[in-house]
Amino acid sequence: MNIEILRAKEILDNVVSKHIAVIGDVMLDKYYWGSVNRISPEAPVPVIDILNETAHLGGAANVASNLKSLGVNTFLCGIIGNDKTGEEFLKIAKDSELNSSGLFIDIHRPTTCKTRIIGNNQQIARLDFEDKSSITNEGSKHILEFLNGLSKLDAIILEDYNKGVLSKRLIADIIKFANNNKIKIFVDPKFDNFFEYQTVTLFKPNKKEASKALNFPINSLDDARIAGKKLLTKLNCENVMLTLGADGMMIFEKSGDITSIPTRAIHIADVSGAGDTAIATLCASLSTNSTIKEAAILSNIAAGIVCEEPGIISIKPEAILNSFSK
Repeated sequence: MNIEILRAKEILDNVVSKHIAVIGDVMLDKYYWGSVNRISPEAPVPVIDILNETAHLGGAANVASNLKSLGVNTFLCGIIGNDKTGEEFLKIAKDSELNSSGLFIDIHRPTTCKTRIIGNNQQIARLDFEDKSSITNEGSKHILEFLNGLSKLDAIILEDYNKGVLSKRLIADIIKFANNNKIKIFVDPKFDNFFEYQTVTLFKPNKKEASKALNFPINSLDDARIAGKKLLTKLNCENVMLTLGADGMMIFEKSGDITSIPTRAIHIADVSGAGDTAIATLCASLSTNSTIKEAAILSNIAAGIVCEEPGIISIKPEAILNSFSK
C-alpha cells in the first residue's frame, strides 16, 4: 500500500486544527559529549574530555514535542519534581511553546533524568535518576481535573515507561473519560499494566513487549499475526499496531483486516526517539479523516526520517513531504 503526496499533504494540513493530550512518564534526556584519548590511571576506564552538554525533553515529553512540531495543539501531563532538573525541564518546555499545565509537581520525588555520556560518538555510560513509585492521589486528581477543564480534545496518547505515572486506577479513569467524551485514545505500553488498556482506539506494542505479555515467542511473521489477533481480543480495542523492528509493522483492525508495512530502506544514524515520533504522527494523522493504513504509512515515514539524524529531533510536516521526492 502507498500514499500520494497530495493526500499526505491534506492529512498533515488538517492536523493543525487538532487538540491532543499526552499523558505519561516525562523525563529530561541529558547528554555529555566528549572525546576519549586515554585511559584513567586510577581505574581501567576511559577519560572523557567533555566538549559539549545538551538537554532534551524525553519520554512522554518527546511525544508531545513531536506533536507540537507537526503543528498540533498539544497538552502535556505527567509528574516532575521540585528540583533543578524540573526547572530545566520546564524551561525547555516553555521554549518549545508546549502547554505543560497538566504537569504535577511532586515535592517528594525527583524529576526523572537520563544522563548519557558520549565519547568519540559512542555511549560510554548512562546515569538514571528516578523514582518509580506510583502516582499519588493528588497527582492523579490534578491530571484528571486538567483534562476535564479542556474545552476541546480530539485524542489522548498514553505513553507508558513504567515510571509510575500511569497507575491502574489512572488508566481506567482516563479511558472512561475518553470513551464518555468520544475522544480517541492511543497507547504506547510497557510491560507493567499491559492488559489494563481496554477498549482503546489503538494499542502499539513492540514485538518484545507483546511476546512477554502473551508469553508467546514471536519469531516469524506468522507468529506476529497470531499475536496481533490475540491482543485485539484480549484488549477489545479497535486497532493493534505491532512494531517488528527490521520487519516493519503490522496493523490489526477489528474488522479482521491485517496489513503489513515494511521498514523503509534508510541509513540509520540513531534510533533514539523513533517510537515517540511514530505514535505522535500516527495519532495526529488519525485525528483527521485519514484511514489507519494511511496514518501508519506516514508514521513509518516519520520514524525513518528521525532515524537518519543523530540525536533526538522532532518531526516536521515538510520533512515528511520532502521524503516523497527521494
